[in-house]
This record gives sequence, C-alpha cells and structure tokens, in this order.
Amino acid sequence: MSEFPILSLITFLPVLGMIIILFLPKEQPKTIKYLSIAITGLQVIMAFVLLANYNYGAAGINEENSFQFVEKFRWIHITGISWLGTVKVDYFLGIDGLSMPMILLTAIVSFIAALSSWTIDKSVKGYFALFLLLDTGMMGVFVALDFFLFYIFWELMLLPMYFLIGIWGGPRKEYAAIKFFIYTLFGSVFILLVMIGLYFSATETLADGSKVFTFNMLVMMNPANYNSDGILSAFNPNNLRFIAYIALFAGFAIKIPMFPFHTWLPDAHVEAPTPISVILAGVLLKMGTYGILRVSYPIFPDITRDLMWYIALFGMINIIYGALVALAQKDFKKLIAYSSVSHMGYVLLGMASLTTAGVNGAIFQMFNHGTITAMLFLIVGVVYDRTHTRGLNDFGGLAAQMPVYTGFVTVAFFAAIGLPSMSGFVSEALVFIGAFGVDSIRVLTMISTLGILLGAGYMLWTLQRVFFGPLNEKWASLNDLDKREYAMLIPLSVIIIFLGVYPSAMLDLMNTSVNSLVNFVSITLHSTTLSGF
Repeated sequence: MSEFPILSLITFLPVLGMIIILFLPKEQPKTIKYLSIAITGLQVIMAFVLLANYNYGAAGINEENSFQFVEKFRWIHITGISWLGTVKVDYFLGIDGLSMPMILLTAIVSFIAALSSWTIDKSVKGYFALFLLLDTGMMGVFVALDFFLFYIFWELMLLPMYFLIGIWGGPRKEYAAIKFFIYTLFGSVFILLVMIGLYFSATETLADGSKVFTFNMLVMMNPANYNSDGILSAFNPNNLRFIAYIALFAGFAIKIPMFPFHTWLPDAHVEAPTPISVILAGVLLKMGTYGILRVSYPIFPDITRDLMWYIALFGMINIIYGALVALAQKDFKKLIAYSSVSHMGYVLLGMASLTTAGVNGAIFQMFNHGTITAMLFLIVGVVYDRTHTRGLNDFGGLAAQMPVYTGFVTVAFFAAIGLPSMSGFVSEALVFIGAFGVDSIRVLTMISTLGILLGAGYMLWTLQRVFFGPLNEKWASLNDLDKREYAMLIPLSVIIIFLGVYPSAMLDLMNTSVNSLVNFVSITLHSTTLSGF
C-alpha cells in the first residue's frame, strides 16, 4: 500500500464522479443518484482499506517518516524571481492518528448524506456535481501536509457549500448562504495572511544544499528552519507571531464555530437541505478544530501554552451558551444546531488541557459528534419530509405512530446526552479527565460540567414534547421508516453503540500521534526558545 496513491484516489475520486455526472443527460436523475452513492460508497471502502493497513505504532509530529501513505512530488517550481528566489510548492499528502479518524468520518458521513440526497428532485445534476466537489474539498483538508495545498482544499469546499445552501435550501436560503460565505471567507483571509508570513519565515534545504522558502507544514513546525529575519521567525525580536497565532486561530474558530463567531451556523443549518446539514455538522465543523491541532498547535507551541486558559474559557462558553440557547428553541433543527455549538465546546476544552487524555477525548469527540449529530439531523429530516414542519410543539405522541423511528431517536438523543455505553460518554469523560487534571483550567472544567445537565434537559424535553403524550390526530396517518431511511440510520447507530462499548477501536488509532503532539507542544524548549512577543 505504501507505493499505491490511495490518498490521491480517495480524495479525487469524487471529482471523477462529478465529471461523469456533468456528461450525463439531466433526464437521467436516477443514474446520477446511483453513481453518487456508488462513488461515496467506494470512498468508505478505501477508508477502511487505509484503516486495515494503518500502522498504529508510528509516532512523530514534524517528521515525514512519521506519516503514512505519503505522496510527495514537486508541483509548482518557479526559479529566477530576483526578490523571491525559488517558489516551491509540493503536492504533499500523508496521514497520521489525527487525520485517520477524520478520513473515516468524512467517508461515512458523505455516503450517508448521498443516501439522504435521494429525495432531491430539483436540478439533480447540478446538486450531485456540487456535492461530490464538496466531498473532495473536505477529504483534501485532512490529508494535505503542504500549507498551500491545505488552503486550496479549505477554500474549495466554500463554493459548493454556498450554492448547495443558496439553491436547494429553505425560504431564507440566500441570506443563510451569503452569511456562511462571508464568515468563512473572512476567516480564510486570516489563514492566507499567516500562511504567507510563515512561507517567508521558514526555509527548506533541497538535495543540492540550497535553501528555499517553503509551504511544507512539517518544516514550519521545526524552529531550526526559521530565518532570523523572518517576519514570523521565533528569533526575530520584532516578529508578529502572537498576532499571527490569533489571526490563524480566529480563521479556524469561525469554522468550529466558536463563540462569538457562531451566528452563521444556525441560519445555515435551518435553511440547508437535510443532507447538507448532515455534511455541515458531521464534517465541516471538524475542519476548524482539526486545523488548530494540525497547524496552530505544532507551529506555535509556545503561544498555545500561554493561551491555553483562554482556549478553555471559550470552550466553556460554547458548552454553556450553546446548551442554554438550545433549551430555548422551538424549532427542531435549530435546537440540534445549537447543540452542535455546545458539543464542539467539549472539543475546545479537551484541546486546551494539553494532556494526552484531554486531546484524545477532543479528537474522539470530533468523530463522535460527527456521527451523532449527523444522525440527529437525519432524524429531523425524516419527520420534516412527512409533515413539512419542524415546530417542537406541533407534534406529540409520535412514539405510538412511528415506534421504530422513535427507537432510533432514543439512541441518538441519549448518545448526545452522553449516556454510558454510547460513544459520546467516553469522549466527554476523557475531556473532563484531561482538563480537570490541569490546575489552571480546573474551575472552568467544573463549570463546563453544567453542560451535561443542560444537554439532558433540552434533549429529554424534546423527546417528551415530540414523541410522548397524546397523539396529535393530524399525524395519525404517518408511516414509519422506509428501507432507505433504515440504510441511513442503522450504520450510524451501530457505530455509536460499538464505540461506546469498545472505544479502544478508535482511541488506539490516535493515541500515539496524540502523545507525540502533546509532548511536542509541552516540551520546555518551546516555552523559552520560541517566545518572541
């Protein structure tokens, strides 16, 4: 497998599918849908092939040999520019324990979303072409190790998501799409500026002994590769590293979304069609926290340590604020959207702990939130397709009319609450264990535990209002789940329960890489040598 370009294949296979769809006549919507499902299904198979061949013992964070399935070759190489010297950009892909769970998550959620998209009947050809392009952008972010390539994939997903919300969304789709676009683009500008600053601060030594500026993220993680006069060099007393860290963190925080950058999310979720809400909550939010772990932490380890309390503070705010606002919602979909804001706060809290348990819990929470929230949005879509309403007070007694559907709802709701034997419990427990062990953020961690009670409150109250009590006669003729809906909900339920009972299946995958990252960020050398503000 080391010689086979499987990362390129799993990343660009959807683009191949998109090209085929563009040549298919629009009068064949079923063919287009079957092809899209087949393409995303192949991605799932390849993701599990990667998992089967993954070396669990590989360690390291800034060395090329610590990454697996590496693909690297010269992509852009321009010489003769007097003031720049040589412009060098590599096509550099590779994965480790941080990215492997996200690849699995992206493949699974994309396949489930493709199944959910079967009900799309407006401009089917355009929808699935954009859907597959979005799939490539998401997958590329998790495999890219060159910052320039990472940024291209990061921006690539912006355009299809804008149109998927703006064309196939609800009544306020244009507003939601523009708001999403502006927020994300605003954050991307920050990332771009920091990327350019890092490029002119770090150099890579070529085979002939010459040194060139580089976008290689692994080179940027090594303080020995920085120029003394680079604008973001640790050794330049006038450098702007602190400002660069804040700008980069803000760019990623918008995608999480972290308070106060969260306001685009409820609008996007409410107006997006169900499959796109599944993608948005299941994968896109994770790109923000993944970017912080992959880029911000190892490139700016000194500032990460200095600001860990503030990261934990924003994590606590996300947890409490998101839960309180979810408790006040009357729209089913908006409630799930704000619950996402709350649950992503656990990820921030675990990351802020800078402990192996906390960061493991954060990454595990990213995966678990992706599967649980994807299931929650599918559940909302099931009832909305039948009733064309999402008002929590418009239902009542659905458990008697749709018992199987209610069973899946119960699994998803209790997983979101963090019930033992469900995957969400393990990741949240690890986050609290890791964060509580750090003196400086212990009080914030204690306050954050209120999110568990608030989460139970809004989930159980929703369960009571929608599914129990006397049946609303308006819904007396509703049908229970069909075969396609079974195919969407059963795999997610199995994953949630399996990882709740046997979490080592995922934790063993990421543990070695997380240990390397935590040690790299926490080492005393970075607290002294790299301090430049």
